[in-house]
Amino acid sequence: MMAPSPEGSDDVLWSDLPKGPLSVYRERASFSCRELLLFWEGEDVLRFKKMIFSALENDPLFARSPSANLSLEKYRELTFLRCKRVFEYDFFNMENLLQSPMSVLSVIQCLGMFDWSLAAKCVLNVLVFGTAIYSSGSQRHFKYIEKIYTMEIFGCFALTEVSHGSNTKAIRTTAHYDPATEEFIIHSPDFEAAKFWVGNMGKTATHAVVFAQLHMPGGQCHGLHAFLVQIRDPKTLLPMPGVMVGDIGKKLGQNGLDNGFAMFHKVRIPRQNLLNRTGDVTPEGTYVTPFKDVRQRFGASLGTLSWGRIAIIGMSVVNLKLAVSIALRFSATRCQFGPTEEEEIPVLEYQLQQWRLLPYLAAAYALDHLSKSLFIDLSRLQQDLRRGDGGTAQAELGREIHALASAGKPLASWTAQQGIQECREACGGHGYLAMNRLGDLRNDNDPNCTYEGDNNVLLQQTSNYLLGLLEHRLQDGARFKSPLKTVDFLEAYPTILGQKFTGSSMADWLDSSGPLVAYQWLVCYLLQESHQKLNQEKRSGSSDFEARNNSQVYYCRSLALAFMELIVAQRFHEFTHGPGVPPSLRAVLERLSALYALWSLNQHVAVLYRGGYFSGEQAGKTMEDAILHLCAQLKDDAVALVDVIAPPDSVLNSPIGRADGELYKNLWNAMLQESRVLERASWWPEFAVNKPVDGSLKAKL
Repeated sequence: MMAPSPEGSDDVLWSDLPKGPLSVYRERASFSCRELLLFWEGEDVLRFKKMIFSALENDPLFARSPSANLSLEKYRELTFLRCKRVFEYDFFNMENLLQSPMSVLSVIQCLGMFDWSLAAKCVLNVLVFGTAIYSSGSQRHFKYIEKIYTMEIFGCFALTEVSHGSNTKAIRTTAHYDPATEEFIIHSPDFEAAKFWVGNMGKTATHAVVFAQLHMPGGQCHGLHAFLVQIRDPKTLLPMPGVMVGDIGKKLGQNGLDNGFAMFHKVRIPRQNLLNRTGDVTPEGTYVTPFKDVRQRFGASLGTLSWGRIAIIGMSVVNLKLAVSIALRFSATRCQFGPTEEEEIPVLEYQLQQWRLLPYLAAAYALDHLSKSLFIDLSRLQQDLRRGDGGTAQAELGREIHALASAGKPLASWTAQQGIQECREACGGHGYLAMNRLGDLRNDNDPNCTYEGDNNVLLQQTSNYLLGLLEHRLQDGARFKSPLKTVDFLEAYPTILGQKFTGSSMADWLDSSGPLVAYQWLVCYLLQESHQKLNQEKRSGSSDFEARNNSQVYYCRSLALAFMELIVAQRFHEFTHGPGVPPSLRAVLERLSALYALWSLNQHVAVLYRGGYFSGEQAGKTMEDAILHLCAQLKDDAVALVDVIAPPDSVLNSPIGRADGELYKNLWNAMLQESRVLERASWWPEFAVNKPVDGSLKAKL
């Protein structure tokens, strides 16, 4: 089955927005919503997303149920059936995915806006499992990719274990090579080494990319490598011999996705099932690798691990987009109080509501741009590796992307977490109704803070990267330089540290270039402070491990977050101030850029004062004034900005967030459609029957 392929007029690209209460704000917008939509997405992506949304809206299998009371088994069955239908529609067309990274991101975003269980199930099979084979394997493995697209096999990515997750080097599953049979023996030494939390493994996966420690006959261990292991028979879904596989149970959210566990008891797989792009084993048992040292090989392999983290950045952005779309449409139509007793005004007119919500709208745009740009960066790295260009430059690029993904995931998922909660509260009691979806968004986003590495632990990868560059500079005189140029500004770090804020008015903050200068100082200061803290710990007798452990809070953790916030703000600034921006869109995009950078920087005011970049009350006060001024400027554009990022109503699935703005009518109708809403309780006799009060209870009363 193929999805409809609309062609022709501009009517294909967008639908007319309905007339209603939101029209007042749409008419106030300073820009054309259609022009921004076309500029932001691009015609090809816009057409592709429109096709996906149209298919979901018109297919009965994707019809929304008025009640979410499906059993766990039924929800998972429905999710799998929808997943099959997605493959029938050919959304994950392999040729498109290879030619256009944005096609991949578009499918993830569209399916995620509908249901993250469905999106995660598809993404884990195609993007995570399939890409691991494609980027880490070689020609001999590509036959499995074809089987993914025909659904002959269904895949998962098995890295995390019961006792180890973020510490990948301590993974305990083993793969011993037997030259007599030319096989690897995959083994779990005990239940703590069981693969755990693996999406798709619970009920549906037939194959897994399993990470295990590679041991050679002579006893040498070459570290973590990826192996393709069949875990179930595709015809029966029964476990393969030696494999114990099952489901870990109900979660806080995303319960349409079956997360599972697996243990391996001396499971033999062919030598060819080693994904061998970074290292291989000859039939006789000799380990060979194109990389000169382990550090280079590990750097090149980091790209595979980065796919999941960059995908989670995109998932978090989608959740934030949905939440701010619901909350801002609600705020533009929800009237409370006013200048007189007879007049009520939309709560969006209140400064407090603007301050609560509009920075998250700016964050949704800024982080969306980060998500797209990182996706492109990683795709280029994978293309280089597939061409066999696996030298030092690619290893350095792999490490840089790893550092960005390791901080980008925490920043995006935490921003979404905080933003969804703020949106829920900003919608008052109506935001607490499950039908308005903010609770589901909160639950479905929550694992993003943990999957693919706990956020706080991941941040250490980024701070280690930065501190390592500083150490090389101090010891060897090496320059601060990286393939994506994210650290190049540090070359001037002694000069930057000598800078002070010299502005005196709010105007000094109204362009994002002002906050960027302050951010560069902040990162340099935190890098110096973290380095000094580490050295102080070591001088006091702490081991390297203890020194790093004692330098995280207020130092390395803050360094990694500030660095990533700078990267997001810098990339968004360059994009919104670039020559390709239409003049009619420049003002609104530059305001979004300034608001995101300033709002993020405002969280570090104490450090800016402590380090001496700020002095006097005016610096902090003018920053706050600028944030409020930008919020006021963006207030009339808020609904139109939401129209650019919000999906169709059938996908958004929130009565208070519908595009027509008929807040109360939509809420009332949705409530009446709920199951048994007007019926008497099934347990009514328990209320009506008079029972004698127990004597002991009567005495207490």
